[in-house]
Parts: sequence; C-alpha cells; structure tokens
Amino acid sequence: MRHVINRFQQQIPLDIEKIREKLIKACQNLDVNMIELESNIDTIYQENISTKKIQESLINLAVSMTSFEKSDWVFVAGRLLMMEVEKEVFHNRGFSYGDFERTIQELCNLNIYDARLLSYTSSELKLLNGFIVPERDMNYDYAGANMFSNRYLIKYQGKTWELIQEVYMSIAMLLAIHEVNRVEVAKDIYNALSLKKISLATPILANLRIPQGNLSSCFVLAIDDNIESIFYNIDSIAKISKNGGGVGVNLSRIRGKGSWVNGYKNASGGVIPWIKIINDTAVAVNQQGRRAGAVTVAIDSWHLDIEHFLELQTENGDQRGKAYDLYPQIVISDLFMKRVKENKIWTLFDPYEIRKKYNLELSELFGEKFEEFYHILENDNEIIIKKEISAKELFKNIMKSQIETGMPYIFFKDTANRKNHNIHSGMIGNGNLCMESFSNFSPSKNFKDSENGNTGNVSVELGEVHTCNLVSLNLAEILDEELELFSTLAVRILDNTIDLTLTPIKESNKHNLNYRTIGVGTMGLADYLAKNYLVFDEASDEIDFIFEKIALYTLKGSINLAKERGTYPMFKGSQWDKGIFFEHDKEWFKNNSKISELWMSIFEDMKKYGLRNGELTAIAPNTSTSLLMGSSASVIPIFSRFFIEKNQKGAVPRVAKYLRDFSWFYPEFKKINPIEYVSIMGKIGNWTTQGVSMELLFDLNKNIKAKDIYDTIFKAWESGCKTIYYTRTIQKSTDIMSQKEECESCSG
Repeated sequence: MRHVINRFQQQIPLDIEKIREKLIKACQNLDVNMIELESNIDTIYQENISTKKIQESLINLAVSMTSFEKSDWVFVAGRLLMMEVEKEVFHNRGFSYGDFERTIQELCNLNIYDARLLSYTSSELKLLNGFIVPERDMNYDYAGANMFSNRYLIKYQGKTWELIQEVYMSIAMLLAIHEVNRVEVAKDIYNALSLKKISLATPILANLRIPQGNLSSCFVLAIDDNIESIFYNIDSIAKISKNGGGVGVNLSRIRGKGSWVNGYKNASGGVIPWIKIINDTAVAVNQQGRRAGAVTVAIDSWHLDIEHFLELQTENGDQRGKAYDLYPQIVISDLFMKRVKENKIWTLFDPYEIRKKYNLELSELFGEKFEEFYHILENDNEIIIKKEISAKELFKNIMKSQIETGMPYIFFKDTANRKNHNIHSGMIGNGNLCMESFSNFSPSKNFKDSENGNTGNVSVELGEVHTCNLVSLNLAEILDEELELFSTLAVRILDNTIDLTLTPIKESNKHNLNYRTIGVGTMGLADYLAKNYLVFDEASDEIDFIFEKIALYTLKGSINLAKERGTYPMFKGSQWDKGIFFEHDKEWFKNNSKISELWMSIFEDMKKYGLRNGELTAIAPNTSTSLLMGSSASVIPIFSRFFIEKNQKGAVPRVAKYLRDFSWFYPEFKKINPIEYVSIMGKIGNWTTQGVSMELLFDLNKNIKAKDIYDTIFKAWESGCKTIYYTRTIQKSTDIMSQKEECESCSG
C-alpha cells in the first residue's frame, strides 16, 4: 500500500476514493470528461508524496488541459484550488465555514479585522451567517481563484486566515454599518458581490475590512509654481502612494526651461527636473508593498517644455531627462486640434511670464476664454519667452511617442470641462492615472510657517485633490431586468464608502465631502454582447441604450440618497441643479429618448430632492478585477478568444466567456475598425459623468499609416471622447500586443 504525508506531517495510506470524490465535485455540471484527468495522473503514485502536492498536481493538470474548445477545465482548476484554500484555512485556524460570529470575533481580536465589525450583535451575526453561501467559492475559474487567494485573502503570520465568502460578508457589513436596516442591506450587498454582479475596486476589496485602510482609488492634484508647493505636493504624492492610491499630477503652472528665478533669466530648469523627483518618489514609496507607486504627470500642449516632455520615455534626447516609471499625459485644447487640422502655427509659452504680466494662470482657462486670451498672447510682442512651432509637427511627435511607448495619454480639456456638471465651482485640469476619473481640483496656496521658522508646522490655504471611489457593474452576469437594482445599489455602496474612509491628505478629504465623487463603472460588455449574439462594431445603438439606462439608474440612486441624507454641498448652482444633464435639457430627453417618461421623473425628483453625488460614473480599465469576476475587462472588445496570461505566479489560460459555441461571428479587438470603435466609446462617454479608459489598438501587420492613427485620434475628439488611455500596437510579423502597466487602484 502506498502512503502520503498529510498536513499534520503524518504518514497515512493513500485513499484513491477521496481523490475521486474531490474530482467529481470539481467536475460537476461542467463540460469536461473526468476520465481524461484521471488517466493523466501519475504523481499520486509516488511514495510519501504530500497531499498538498497531489492537489497542486491536479490543479496544474487541469490548467494544462484547457483549450478554447475545452474551456471548462479552467473552472475545474479553480474549484480544486478553492478546495485547497478551504482546507488550508481550516488547518490554520481550526474551523471553516459555519461559524461566522467566531470568525469576526477572532480576527478582530487579532487586529486583522476592523473593530467596527464588533458593533454587530450576536443575533445579527447569526442571521448574517445564514446568508453566506459557501458553494459560491466554486464559481471561480483558475485565474480568478488564483488571484483572490494570492492577492486578496488576508494572511496572518504567513498563513491564510479567511475565506472568500467571509471577505464579501465582512465588507458588506461595513458598507451597511450605518444603515437603519443594516442586516438586510448587508445581505443585499453580499449577494451582489458574491454573485459577481458588482465588482469592487482593489482598495475597497483589499482594505475595507482591515483597520484604517484607504478605500479611495484615484487622486489628482495640481502643483503651484513655487518651491513650497512643489515639495508639499511631493509629500502628498508619497502619502497617497503609501496608502495604495494612483496619482495624477498637473504641472502646467510650473515655469518653463530658461525662465526667470529670483530675477535671473535662464535660471529655471523647467518641469523635467521636478518630474524626475516625482519619478523617484513613486519608485521609493510603493503601493503598500504590492508594486511601485503609480503616477501620471500632465502638462498643457501650450507649455514651453512640451517638446522635452514628449521625450520623457522615448529613445531620443538626453538620458538625464528621462523618467521611465511615470505615465506622461498631454492636456489638449480644441484650439490646438483646430490648428493641427488647419496645419497652422502653434505657440508655446512660459506660464511664469504670463502670470507676471497678466496676473493670470493660463492653465486655468478653457474653451472660449482660453482661445480669446491665447490670441492676445500670440499678438503680444512684449512677451520674451515663446516659441512658434508647427501644430501638425507637434501632433506627429505625440503620435510617434504613442507608437513607441504607448503614451502620452491624451486629455481633451475643453470637452471634459464643457461636460462638467460642476463647472460652477471649479475646473478639471487633467485626468487620473487610468484616464477615467476626474473632477474639479485646485492647488493649495499661501504656504506659511505658523510658528516663526518652525518648518514642521506649515499652514496652507487648502485646495482640493480630486478623489474618487470605484466599483464596476458586471454586465456579463447582470440580467437586463436587474440593471436598475444593481446600478442603484452600486451608488449606495460608494456613497457609504466615502463615510467609512479617511484619505491620506486633507485636500482629498475636503474634496470627498464637497463633491462626494463616486465612479460606477462597467466590465463584461464584450461578454454581454456575445451572450446576446451582438457584434461590437454593429451594436452601436444597443450599447448607447445600455449606458443611457445606467446613467438614468445611477442618477435615480443618488437622488434617493439625497432624499435620505441630503445633497452634496456643491450641488447648488451646478448643471444638475439647473436641469442640464449630459449637456441636454428636459426638452431634449422628452424628444430623443426611448425612455423619456423615466427621464421626466428624474428631472422632477432632482428638482425636489437634489443629488447626493457630484459625479456618478467612471469606466475604469479593471483588467485585474475582471479576472476575479471571470469577465472581459471594461467596455473594450476582447483582445483574443483564447490566450495565455503571464504573471508572477506563472501562465494562466484565459477564455472569453460565452464565445465557445459561436466565436465564428465575434471579431477580436484587432479586427475592429478603430474609427467605429472610438465612435462607440464616444457614445458611452456621453452618458458617463467622468470618463472612459479608452485604449487604442493598431495592428501594424495591416499596413497602418500615420494618417490612420491621426484620423482615429481626431475621430475620438470629434465624437466627444474626453480622454485617450494607452495606445497599444501589434508588432509586424507577430501577434504580440505591446504591454501596459495599470494602476491596481483603478481596477474596479
């Protein structure tokens, strides 16, 4: 008789029947042949092999058997992994599912869980225990199970101490903790999370149940043109990064290279030296040990240093001016796009000289006011530091950098501010790290030492740092009739999140309270289309209608909260308050919407109760959390029907959902016309209060010309897109797509 070594390091006889029972459970109701798996097992016959090694062998074997035609093997591997995790937790803490009250008490006592969970009574915990469905652990494919167990389950002394359904229930409890009927609300939130209807952004999923964890995903700040502001904000970047947030930084106020410093001309080194310090800060202060800090740096296209800025990550130029760990972003005006189209001259200016002469920040202007003042500047012969260049040549350099490095990202400033519902109280200067989240922000000013020389005690006039909290609706799992339910629940989840978190810096807390900005996004659009036999580039009207409904339902959810809790403080005077929604008035909706009666109700309720949240929707890239959900990422088409995803843990097969039986008609991203694609992204963006992480993809095997990229970017601008995220390419003679880095915070 052969023997194995169990978890207690005891030698016991090999029990083939136990292995068979496990395989039967793993293969149940899946389109797989268990005999195929059994016939390939050989490791179990090694003398004194550990039971853990046997389980790993079974998992790896199931993974290796996965193909497009036999895609259910990824679920067999996922189930086997979840069984292994449950055994490990039982071994580590002495119990598994079934005693949730004990889980909460023990993990709070160990300071693993937030002590606020102890406010729930014993009777409430017993009710909540009854709502937990352990079998939902079996709904993960291997990629999702692997990511959840390795990244999100809390480890104590190096060992796993919680299970997936406990994670969801403890998060649901905290999200519902201030609700009047908190047990019922917790139950609803738990079901939405555990059934994969709603996906949480990484900060909420990773941090909500731990003590004092940051829950906000996105932060965008502005730096003023003085040494105090620069280093104050570098300190802020470090604090945000330390707490796992992604950072956007606006540098357009900083004087250009060759400008004056203390009256000396040519003394300024421009923005590049400061960018290098920000770069090194991002590397030095990582995101909670998981990865290096992630920062996008942005300047306006009129800035004197724009040409050097475009060389931050290219192979051209002085290596001393490179910053390879940041994500460059160009802020573009309508005027610049017009000058490019008309092949006219574009003039670069030094913001310091403009400020000194006109007492005005050029970076704070947009639209008609910007155009009027820009024309004045171009005709001002007394301005010393300026440079005339070809707008088209500058645009070509932007495109060249995008093909070479995937960046810069593009922020269409006038479009974003024209669609800004809170234009009455500020301005949007640029986008966040993944280009989907942005609202009003401004720099802190008037730095003063409040203790006569004590530099450790600095008082400031607080500006605002854009701060956003994210979740995503999983369209792969939500039925059409459920869309309203989960859209309104997502709004409640995020509004409650704001009251549960204390962000790393004061300006962020101020923004959270003033605007109560939330970002309900989506994932699984490609899955939804496949499930309904729709093709991406032929489903423009259907996609438009889905996102119109999400816009309406999120508004309804926020109005309901305003009725319960009051409006956000900056509501008065906003476009919402004026009855202008998504640039349209009531009459437009009455005449143009298929659901005009529902819109009429929203207009009336807004007038009565106001709105709880200044921003409501933002469509993040959510590449990593879509793995957890087993869905396609965001709103982009699938890159490939079957592919191998490589990560630190090895290679993981990925199969596009719902496509196995009818993949013949569903085009991959590389085969979709980019013009059609950005046109659809524009329609989605028109119903989104913030932005869409819109990636561009160009297959260089198709004889792509510069004009094709030029036309695509112009179509994005003309279609009302606010941003362009990564530009990705498939290199010639390959099927390999350029890589991208993504902020995990924005992966909701």
